[in-house]
Amino acid sequence: MPNVEASTLIRRPPAGVFTAFVDPAITTRFWFTRSSGPLAPGATVRWEWEMYGVTDTVLVKEFEAPERFVLTTGGGDGLTVEFRFTPREEGTVVTITESGFTGSLDDPGFSGTGDDVIEYIAGSTGGYTTVLCAAKALLEHGIELGAVRDKHPDNWV
Repeated sequence: MPNVEASTLIRRPPAGVFTAFVDPAITTRFWFTRSSGPLAPGATVRWEWEMYGVTDTVLVKEFEAPERFVLTTGGGDGLTVEFRFTPREEGTVVTITESGFTGSLDDPGFSGTGDDVIEYIAGSTGGYTTVLCAAKALLEHGIELGAVRDKHPDNWV
């Protein structure tokens, strides 16, 4: 099964970019609206997107500051998402990879037909791209785009 992958260069040092993704005081400015706490080794954290009435519980499986962390969605039973922070002279390349699709109706991370898998992967890739662009705007320019909030205004609750 294919994986989702999105990446972008953020023109800031790796430690600061890594912190922006693990510290909800920063992350809530570009991604989800509420968090039960920061990401840390072995942490279980609940994220909320209040505008959509959606929540997810993520379990941190690996944590190597400031290079990468890996979590699983769905309270630990869902898909695996790796965040990599690669230093470059110009800043940090952030790469998000979501994996673990089986296409099985029993998969807690996904179920459906081949077309459903393609639709999910396209949507997830677009979602992570939106998150990365919003993080870039905030970290490089101090601008809160509201891009995640405004991506699907017809789905606001």
